[in-house]
Amino acid sequence: MPMNESWLDVVKWDADGLVPVVAQEHGSGRVLMVAWMNRDALAATAREGRAVYWSRSRRRLWRKGEASGHTQIVRDIRLDCDDDVVLISVEQIGGIACHTGRHSCFFQQLQGGQWVAVEPVLKSEAEIYHNGRK
Repeated sequence: MPMNESWLDVVKWDADGLVPVVAQEHGSGRVLMVAWMNRDALAATAREGRAVYWSRSRRRLWRKGEASGHTQIVRDIRLDCDDDVVLISVEQIGGIACHTGRHSCFFQQLQGGQWVAVEPVLKSEAEIYHNGRK
């Protein structure tokens, strides 16, 4: 039996029908990435128990890890007090959330007026994306 999806009506979608989503690592609380979801992506995420995002560049749903194998198993889904930002707690499979091969997309730190990469590449993009597709 399908899940009642009236809870999706509470979300304040932007003019493009999207909501920003913060993916936070379950356990450590570390922010891994920020992405976007539309209604279908959020419904699929809740239904499947894995992160499904809306790709603004490809104009389609994408299941995190579909090309890289670095999926996100969803442990918790929350909505902020203004109903316009979603927070998901995830188990990051493979330890890599970023397409650059780093653990987190937030690997650049402001130092002396410049952005400096302060986290190592765990796996090269060539190793992750064998077919050249992100």
